[in-house]
Amino acid sequence: MPRVSVAARVAAAAVCALIALTSIRAASADDVITVYGGTYPPSINGVDDMVALKMGYFKEQHLVENKFFAGGASVCFQEVMIGKGDICVGSIEPIILGYSKGVRLTFILNRDPRYDYTLAVLSDSPIKTLADFKGANIGEIAPGSTTEISADATLAGAGLRRSDYSYTPIGLAAQALTALTAHRVDAVAFPTQEIETMAAVGHVGFRMFPNGRLADVPNMGFAATPATIANKADILKRFARAMCEAFVFIRENPRATARMYLEGTNQKVTPELLDSMTHVVTAMEPDFPAYDPSNKRIGYLSRRAIELYTQFFVDAGRTPDRVPGNTLVTNEFIAYANDFDHEKIVRQARSMR
Repeated sequence: MPRVSVAARVAAAAVCALIALTSIRAASADDVITVYGGTYPPSINGVDDMVALKMGYFKEQHLVENKFFAGGASVCFQEVMIGKGDICVGSIEPIILGYSKGVRLTFILNRDPRYDYTLAVLSDSPIKTLADFKGANIGEIAPGSTTEISADATLAGAGLRRSDYSYTPIGLAAQALTALTAHRVDAVAFPTQEIETMAAVGHVGFRMFPNGRLADVPNMGFAATPATIANKADILKRFARAMCEAFVFIRENPRATARMYLEGTNQKVTPELLDSMTHVVTAMEPDFPAYDPSNKRIGYLSRRAIELYTQFFVDAGRTPDRVPGNTLVTNEFIAYANDFDHEKIVRQARSMR
């Protein structure tokens, strides 16, 4: 075997070091986006970034997502406001409520084309009309939840006043379902997907009382500060595209989506649980942004609908003035977010088991 000179060895080592350094630089070329969510585990409609990660949509956009959970939407928004994160995923209500106190956050992408909150009772409940809510004890996720605003407006339409019923915090998931089935509360004012998840996992039926006037209000989405929108527009638009690709996948393959959700929330994937969660994803199709996968405006936010919603807060005495819609939403990233081959994602989703 021929001998290799010291100089050759040094040169080879230098080449190897250069290759390693190049690899490190290539790996670090992906931009990091820090995203805050509310409670953990996230609801099933929070499966989007799990799908984007699993299917490589973040990688295609040269993004790495750092995901944190703040324990609630209000805290989530606070973390983003003080610069700890780039995006918060949650409902728009804390932004509206905090506007008069200096909160400035703008939704850049919609995550639910329909209004997210509703009143609901078990299917065998004696409450069959809104008037029957008089004297009812209504469960909510946490004290003073913003679901109260929608519930109060809905019940006011039936002539009920706030003194005609009460609210009790009951948490989420199994804890909330137990409170209902044990009759510790008579009803819930909850996000629709939470009710649909309880129905599928708990094998119970519900009767819902949605607010028809708010049906088209997109109150769930991704928000960022004006400074982040100005300084990190390129990162945000790539993130929005990865999300829109995930939305299309979710619409086309509920079972694969359900599996990714269970794996992403560290749950054991049993056939029974997978079937139940697949049922939830399928039932929630209208609540996912890509209900029409060919739509080139997936994630669009209606400023008019948001402005209508802010009036409810004024009427309820929760905010002094109506918040301008142009400060709450922007659609500047929608065109880029939808500039991909939708049919390719559809075919990809349908090809997976």
